[in-house]
Formats: sequence, structure tokens, C-alpha cells
Amino acid sequence: MARIEFMSVPSEPDPISELALDAEEATASVDLSEATILLVDDNLQNLELMQAYLEALPCAVHTAHDGVEAMEALAVHRPDLVLLDVMMPRMSGFEVCRRIKGNPQTRQTLVIMVTALNEVADHERAVESGTDDFLSKPVNKLELLTRIRSLLRLSLLRRRLDRMVGRRDEGFGES
Repeated sequence: MARIEFMSVPSEPDPISELALDAEEATASVDLSEATILLVDDNLQNLELMQAYLEALPCAVHTAHDGVEAMEALAVHRPDLVLLDVMMPRMSGFEVCRRIKGNPQTRQTLVIMVTALNEVADHERAVESGTDDFLSKPVNKLELLTRIRSLLRLSLLRRRLDRMVGRRDEGFGES
């Protein structure tokens, strides 16, 4: 019986795999201590619990107690991510989200809406208002931190890319 041997043939580098590895390295190298989070909830107990959860992250965390305070804090702190309660006095989370996403200065700000509302229509309304993600109460700490880390990494990488593109564009303008 003839014996068949397979030879290992060196393959060409796969550009897709290389891009995936570059993206993985870039994501791993993102320093979350550069990020700022705005936490908005009118319920003091919820606010304190979420703050305690967020202590696991190296981010700066600011708080607001309702939608109006959230809009004021947004202008002052320019957060990368807003963790936003839906049902609040003076201005709902839906309206805050609509305003954030409707303003060219803040539309890149990530929004995670946190709600005790469990109806599909409420989730649809959150998406229509522009939210990037939503969580249902009671919030699971692991799920919260995982989503925040993922979204912040993307935000910080986008910021880094914008700076690189800006520098590149400036270089073209000098010719």
C-alpha cells in the first residue's frame, strides 16, 4: 500500500487575519482611564449602587439626578458614555437621549439606557430615541461592566482614529 505524505506549504499572510490581530491589539491597548461616564438616575439608592459597580472601572464618573441636570453635566464634563435611567422627573431619559443624539456636538456620546420597563414598546422607544444599548433593572453587575468596557473601547478607538485622520489631513493641507 502506498503511503501518502503531506507537505506543509508556507501560506501567504492572510490580510483579514492580520487586520483582526491589529484590531485585537488596539482594543487590548485602550486605556479606559481616559474615559468619562455620566451616571443619571433620580433614585439615590440606584445611583449609589451603580456608582459602586462602576468603581471597578478606572474611569471618571460624574452623576446627575434628573434629565435637566444630565444635560447640564453633559455640557460641563463631555462624557464618553451616559448611563441613563428612563423614568425621571423634569425630563425623561428618552428625551435626554434624543437631545444627545440630535446635537452634532454630542451625537457621538454613547448612551446606555437603564430601565425597569420591560415592554417591547419601551425598548423600541429607547432605540428610536437613539440609545446605543439598554439594560433592564435590576442590573447585573457583570453585564453592565462588560457592556460599558466594550462600548468605551470602541469610543476611545474611534477618538484615536479621528485624531490620526486629522493629523493625516493636516499633513496633506501643507503641500
